[in-house]
Amino acid sequence: MPGAHTMTLTEEQKQNFLANGWAHLTGCFTKETADEVTKNVWTRLGMSPSDQSTWSKVRTNMPSIRAFDSSVLAPKAWSAIAELCGGEDRVHPASKEWRDSLIVNLGSKSKEGKDVKPWEMDEWHVDGDFFVHYLDSPEQALLVVPLWTDVVEGGGGTWICPPGMKAVAEHLYSNPDGVSPRMAPRSTPQFSSGVPFCEGGSKLGWFNQLARRIGAEQGMDGFVEVTGKLGDVYLLHPLMLHASSHNPKRKVRIITNPPVSLRKPFELDRKDKEQYSLVEQGTLKALGVDGGLSGWKTTAAREKVIPERVRIQEEMKKDEMNRMEEARRAVATA
Repeated sequence: MPGAHTMTLTEEQKQNFLANGWAHLTGCFTKETADEVTKNVWTRLGMSPSDQSTWSKVRTNMPSIRAFDSSVLAPKAWSAIAELCGGEDRVHPASKEWRDSLIVNLGSKSKEGKDVKPWEMDEWHVDGDFFVHYLDSPEQALLVVPLWTDVVEGGGGTWICPPGMKAVAEHLYSNPDGVSPRMAPRSTPQFSSGVPFCEGGSKLGWFNQLARRIGAEQGMDGFVEVTGKLGDVYLLHPLMLHASSHNPKRKVRIITNPPVSLRKPFELDRKDKEQYSLVEQGTLKALGVDGGLSGWKTTAAREKVIPERVRIQEEMKKDEMNRMEEARRAVATA
């Protein structure tokens, strides 16, 4: 077996990951743990959990304040992460760190109770806004989605589009010199200009158009809503197309997306086929390749990208710290 790790995934979970790009783990952490991770969330937001009139933002991607060791906080999830990546020895040690960079989806009054088809949403993407993407990129080895609250159908869960993995994989395969986080090839002006790589003016247009095409061809069969109980964790293939929902039920939904990276790039042409990780097997399956990618290699340097969200979250963090300090003072003088 590739790497040394504890076997956590069932055969059914492994087969579903290979076929559809995702695994759903249940009961990875307790409510007490979730309460500790999400404490002060409403103070940080500057909103009230009992007064929807204060819910001034549909979705908030919060900066982080505290860090946690996932191998202690959610050992079942950490073991499964290592298993999918081919063993803990292949995973970058920093990937153990989970932070309270909470993603809070509260929905909006304008869309409350309204059914929106997933392919009609306009924020489809693959993760990794901080690096130039290659088929074997080690920076985003998995997309991890811990559920810090219950997530019911129509209650703000992420939507995923497993059929989209094929198009993403083929695009990366066809561009060994790399693409931008928005999928613009290095050879195009849009690669570094920030101009949308599509028609329609949206920076996420390449992904949105792909989701709309799959919706037209497959309807709801091409999409899965990420739902579950507090303590559940979803593990998604790094090429998984996904989008936030409109949360028509306006249930408070809190998740995080702790990053997982590898020590070295994925290997997609291993001599010993038994050494392929489940993620690598999923990539090859998306490409319809049996065995390995003989002769494929990157043809340009791996580069970092500084995303706009970094500046935004720095400003958010200042505001959050001020609100928490004000709350502490109010308690002290009460």
